[in-house]
Amino acid sequence: MKRVLLPAALGLGLTALAAPAFADLALATSKNCMSCHAVERKVLGPSFKDVAAKYKDDKGAVDTLASKIMKGGSGVWGPVPMPANNQVSEADAKKLAAWVLSTK
Repeated sequence: MKRVLLPAALGLGLTALAAPAFADLALATSKNCMSCHAVERKVLGPSFKDVAAKYKDDKGAVDTLASKIMKGGSGVWGPVPMPANNQVSEADAKKLAAWVLSTK
């Protein structure tokens, strides 16, 4: 009986941990982030892993990136500007920024 419960409990825990990551990927997809970005590779903009690495020690990174998500930006990653994303609310922008910063 113990052998059955432990794998089942571990499986439930892993599902619970993975669900938010998929939810944020879904949000990024729904807000068209994936048109210019990917998690592991540069597309038009930097990969989310590169962004996370660049801002890993910045305590204000969530707010900084949320602002860039909503208002756009230029010059940080090269000559191609990031357009403003008026369809993204502040709450969604902060959720996306936190998710991007959590990518490893």
